[in-house]
Amino acid sequence: MLQTALNMDHHWLPFTNNKLFHAEPQIFAKAEGVRYWTPEGAEILDGASGLFCCPAGHGRREIADAVHAQVMELDYSPHFQRAAPVSFKLAERLSNLLPDGIDRLFFASSGSEAVDSAMKIAIAYHRARGDTGRTRFVSRSWGYHGVNLGGTSLAGMVGNRREFSGLTCDVVHMRHTWSEDQRFTRGQPESGVALAEDLAELCRIYGGETIAAVFVEPIAGSVGTIVPPAGYLKRLREIADEYGILLIFDEVITGFGRTGSAFASQEFDVVPDIITMAKALTNGTVPMSAVAVKTEIQTAVLDAITADRPELMHGYTYSAHPVACAAALAALDIYENDDLFARAKALSSAFLDGVFGLRNLPQVADLRGYGMLAGIQLKPGDAPGVKGSIVQRLLFNEGLHLKATGDALLFAPAFVSSEDDIARMAAVLQKVLGRADL
Repeated sequence: MLQTALNMDHHWLPFTNNKLFHAEPQIFAKAEGVRYWTPEGAEILDGASGLFCCPAGHGRREIADAVHAQVMELDYSPHFQRAAPVSFKLAERLSNLLPDGIDRLFFASSGSEAVDSAMKIAIAYHRARGDTGRTRFVSRSWGYHGVNLGGTSLAGMVGNRREFSGLTCDVVHMRHTWSEDQRFTRGQPESGVALAEDLAELCRIYGGETIAAVFVEPIAGSVGTIVPPAGYLKRLREIADEYGILLIFDEVITGFGRTGSAFASQEFDVVPDIITMAKALTNGTVPMSAVAVKTEIQTAVLDAITADRPELMHGYTYSAHPVACAAALAALDIYENDDLFARAKALSSAFLDGVFGLRNLPQVADLRGYGMLAGIQLKPGDAPGVKGSIVQRLLFNEGLHLKATGDALLFAPAFVSSEDDIARMAAVLQKVLGRADL
């Protein structure tokens, strides 16, 4: 535990009201299992798996041991014209977990980097096939794809784009899939499949031959768990095929069991061309991400270059960092040995029961959920996001960590949670959201 006072003057916190934080700091000092502790020793239940990163819980000795061993054997190696054995082991392991045919892996360090890498790979693929006019991307309103320039361009959240519009790429947006008649829907809504036709309409407006790829989160996570209508993702696949567009699933949140399947693409039985992943890849212990692509995409890019130069002029200093690879392999061992994806599927019913038990509380406007991911939409306050900020801080003070985006709470416990843990988390939510005075 922290024993000395912190000088907080020098750290500029991300996505944070820094002035408010300095006035009322909320700090984690220790974590184990599904709990955090503050420097003062107060216990905080982790209702968000950190930031959707730690489905196996905190403090896993298996990962710590693997990281230590890798640091002592090979702490760092560049992956420009060189490589480390552990990166090939991880790529093979992931290829066996992914949908059939998606078996080529490009490594980076964050979900944001994975998204920008996927955009470049999509353009490189079309150019390799002589389709140089495909430079536009399609994304979706309310979508979140990280905060690098590519992801900021794809973003469908106005707060993430407003201050950086002069830097963004050529992206057009489909509508989001939520509607009033979907309020308090558990699982996939039955209405809304026709919204997939937005992609076909954008192809008619801009020319399908100008579009490189369409990016979607299978479940839009960061805006409060918008679950796709039944048939929506399959229809996107059909339209993308019709116009020769790559379909890219951003599975940074949904990857590694959050829906009950390894990837949401498998859960919803839709195979995209590219999948981005991060967060739970290492159970949150070491920053790492990956872009998984179909074999034919890599083959086209490699075969198009005959000169002695890199086929893809892109990469990062920490691509396939050996320590991150070791952490990921250890995390995958835990997921397999503890059968955590099946555990998530089995725990989902009790979890969603707890979520939908909040329906009639004074501060709840909507509830949405699938697998081990749920969104709690709050009734608006004085201005957008004010209620969410207040509630997030109140929950922390009552012993529960959740993520808030605007006025939506994201509830995503670790798969190692017990039903009693879930019930205790729901009880804190009942207490705070039951207040009429917020």
